[in-house]
Amino acid sequence: MAHNTVGVNSSFAISASSAQSAAVVHQSEFVRFAAVSASAHVAIGTNPTATTQNYFIPSGGVEVLSIGRPTSQRVVGITTGTSTILNFPEGTGSQFAVGDAVSLTVTNQSNFNFTHKIVTAIDTSTNVGGFYGTKITVDHNSSAVTDTFSSPWAELRSSFKVAALGSGSGTIHFQQVQIAGNA
Repeated sequence: MAHNTVGVNSSFAISASSAQSAAVVHQSEFVRFAAVSASAHVAIGTNPTATTQNYFIPSGGVEVLSIGRPTSQRVVGITTGTSTILNFPEGTGSQFAVGDAVSLTVTNQSNFNFTHKIVTAIDTSTNVGGFYGTKITVDHNSSAVTDTFSSPWAELRSSFKVAALGSGSGTIHFQQVQIAGNA
C-alpha cells in the first residue's frame, strides 16, 4: 500500500501517563502512527485522554487508522467579540455540529485565525437582518481584533488531537496520509 503524506509529521513523548499532542487541522481520513521505544495506546478526538482501552500499537509498530472524513467550509463573514460568529455562504448549511473542534484560516488577515476552538451554537434562522446563510458561534474570544473582515478567502476546518499512553518511555509519531493501492 502506498501513502501520500498530508501535512507534517508530528510527535510527542509518551510514558505511563496519558500525553496529548497539539491540535492538528484535519486534512485526511487516515492517520499513520509509529510507536518508538515503547508500546502505546492511542486515542483521537477533541480533547482525548488515552487509556488501556484504546487502540494498541506495539513498540516498533506502525498502523494506519481511519479518523473519518475531514470537514471544511468557506466563511464569508466574521463577527468578533467574546465569542466569534462565523457566517457561511447563503444557501449552505453548516458542516459542523455543536461540540466540534474547529480551526480558522483567513487569507491576508491572519489576526482572525484561531486553532482548535469549540462550536457552541448553530443559527439556521432565515432572513435575520437580511442574512440568509447559516451562522455558527465558536468559543473564541476575538474581541481584540478591530479589523473589518475583508479577506478574499477564509476556511473553517475540523481539527483534532492525539493522546497516547505508553508502556514506558518512548515517542509516538503521527501523520495524516492518503492511501493508494494494495501492498
